[in-house]
Amino acid sequence: MALEFLLTEKAPAAIGPYSQGTKGAGVLFVSGQLPINPATGELVTDSVEKAAKTSLNNVLAIVEAGGGTLESIAKVNVYVKDMNDFGAINGVYTEFFGEHKPARALVEVSRLPKDALIEIEAIAIV
Repeated sequence: MALEFLLTEKAPAAIGPYSQGTKGAGVLFVSGQLPINPATGELVTDSVEKAAKTSLNNVLAIVEAGGGTLESIAKVNVYVKDMNDFGAINGVYTEFFGEHKPARALVEVSRLPKDALIEIEAIAIV
């Protein structure tokens, strides 16, 4: 089985020695996406809601680059700087996914790359 390493300009470039996503055997793994605006390269820091939406949009751009859609996303892992943002993130998450309900974990971590507020990764079936 060959792996395909995904790259799209619609999501920020990887900030380390890894790909935006990896696809093989009908499964697509999206690397953790910081809330970086792919057009400007700027990290979104003014609100956790805007940061969450940006990270989710980056995840979806990579899923789409791998031939998937929003409905292809089966599992999401969310890493947050502050668990007190749980409710605000849930609001953005609910609006983003609508009736589609992928499995999810949301955990607080002590620090994220670039001191981001949030990082989101996903697994999709394509």
